[in-house]
Amino acid sequence: MSALTLKEFQDQVSELLLRHRSLLDVLSKFQQTGAAVNRAVVKSITECGCIELNATKQGYSPEMTLEEAKNVLDSHVNGQLCEHCREVVSAEIGRNLFYMSALGNLLKLDLQETVEDESKKCTTLGLFTLS
Repeated sequence: MSALTLKEFQDQVSELLLRHRSLLDVLSKFQQTGAAVNRAVVKSITECGCIELNATKQGYSPEMTLEEAKNVLDSHVNGQLCEHCREVVSAEIGRNLFYMSALGNLLKLDLQETVEDESKKCTTLGLFTLS
């Protein structure tokens, strides 16, 4: 089976989206599913404990080279998602992608083109895209 393209996924979402076809509904569902992703990650820390968060000030200095910065900067995450939390977080991200695709459809945006454009910007601008 070949990999699903973003265009194919957008087409599939367009066929399936029945109840929330209003732009306002899609915007609010997109925001709600984003919050659900955040909540699922938080619960993996606070309820399951499969990952831990140890956030401290990043020891970054503008004088650092790129390699030095990569070695110093940290994600603050310790551990890995357990199978259950991985499934929950993945499902929530999937729902969020569904509504992102729906938003793209309503606004006549091709997500594949959007990803390609953003990739070109990252390639062209490099580290300047970090701001």
